[in-house]
This record gives sequence, C-alpha cells and structure tokens, in this order.
Amino acid sequence: MAEMTEMASVEGAAGMARTRALIVPREHGAWGLMLVPLFTGVAAGLASAQHFWPLLLFVAAALFLFWLRTPVESLLGSGPMTARTSRERWAAFTASLVLAVASAACLVGLMWGGRNLKLLIIGVVAAAAFVAQVVLRTLGHKARMVSQLAGAVGLTATAPATYYLGTGRLDLPAFVLWAANWFFAWNQIHFVQLRIHAARASTLRDKLDKGRFFFLVQVLLLAALVLGVRLHYIRPLVILAFAPALVRGTRWFFLGHERLDVRQLGWSEMKQGIAFGILLSIAFIVR
Repeated sequence: MAEMTEMASVEGAAGMARTRALIVPREHGAWGLMLVPLFTGVAAGLASAQHFWPLLLFVAAALFLFWLRTPVESLLGSGPMTARTSRERWAAFTASLVLAVASAACLVGLMWGGRNLKLLIIGVVAAAAFVAQVVLRTLGHKARMVSQLAGAVGLTATAPATYYLGTGRLDLPAFVLWAANWFFAWNQIHFVQLRIHAARASTLRDKLDKGRFFFLVQVLLLAALVLGVRLHYIRPLVILAFAPALVRGTRWFFLGHERLDVRQLGWSEMKQGIAFGILLSIAFIVR
C-alpha cells in the first residue's frame, strides 16, 4: 500500500510538472530577448511621470502575451510539447483564455477613447512575425534559426511600443531602437547556434569554415553603425552598446578550442543582454 501511494505521489508530481511545462514559458533566452527591448524602450521613452501608468499597462500586456504563446502552442502542437490528454488540453485552454482576457483588458485600457492607436501598427508587424515563426518551424531543423529571427522581430517590438507610449511619438528613434534590439537579438541567436554547431572547432580555419557568415555580418554591422553615426541617424554611444557583443563574437574566432558548456554559455549571453540593455538605454537618455 505504501509503495502504491508513493508511486501515485511520484506520478502526480510528474503530471504537475508536465502541466506546468505546457503552460509556463521555458525559453529563458526568449525571456531575455523580450525583456531587454522592453527595458530599453521604457528607459528611452519615460519622459515624464504622467506616462507611468500607460507604460505599466503595456508591460503587463507584453508579459501576458509572451506567456500566452506557450499554452497556445501546446494546444496547437506547434511547440516543444503538446497537450495530449483531456486534462492537459483543458489546463492549456484555461491558461490561454485567462492570459488572452488579461492582455486584451490591458490593451483596451491603453487605447480606450482613441488613444495610443499607433500601437496597432506595431502589433500587426509583431503578429505577422510570430505567424511567420510558426510557419518556418514547420520547415524543420534547417529553418530553426530563421524562425527564431522572425520571432525576435515580435519580441523586440516592445522597444518601439514603450518608447511610443512614453514620448507619444512613433518616429525615427523608435525604429532605431527596434532595429538595434533586433540586431542584438540576431547576434545572440546566431552566436549561440554557431557555438553549438562549431563545438569541436579548434583552429581559426575551422571556425571560419563554420562561422564565416557570422563573422562577415559582424563586420557589416559595425560598418553600418559607423555609417549611421556619420549620417546622424544614431548616436555614437549606440556603437558602445554593441561593443561587448562584437568583441565577444570576434574574439571567439581567435581563441583555441573551448569546451562547450551550454549552461555557462546561457549565463554569459544573459550578461551580454544586461550590458547591452543598460548601454543602449544610456545612449538614448544622454543628450
């Protein structure tokens, strides 16, 4: 009897863990790709205290919508895990409904009376990006990174949205903020994939064979940043925000063989994200 009770307890705990995994987002990297742009947009757009409540409502809506992806994907079978039993489907459906209602309430509050309607422009682009990500996932493993980059367009949309809510303007700085966050997301996604696929590379030649495209785009990104500064589209401090990631990505090619520790790589990229978010915010705040 005791053994049966213990087995039932273990099965119950396993079931709860699986249900939680079907509902709660597991992609720690995706949290970072959403929260860093959110932070930079809030920091760059918080012009006065009167904009605090709209920003707070949007932050809540963004978090609810991000969380909503996991139970919806579990129901549709487009995510890493699929709800199989009626109990799991009911749990995923209930979570989806609650999160959808909560996010809708926040967005209706933001746009009530015809206010902040330009959020719809950003929302349409973000929604299209997430649809593209779902479609690309169906193409298999080869399209994995492209699908992640498509999803990053939607995740980084929180930057121009919060900037717009803080300043009332959806202008060039808002789109520069969006582009900067997306290019940083690209850099992180591509570098992590490169480290995984080039785990055994030990020489410069081996690493260039695996990461020639990544290396080239880093050079082009730096050139584009310098050109943007020269043309007065971006501030010089924006280059400083990208500097740690560009140095990290370039330095890897000239080091010898490094044992791949995925957990350590994740922590390292989290620190990169924090540094980028702080430096980019300073670049927009400092006049």
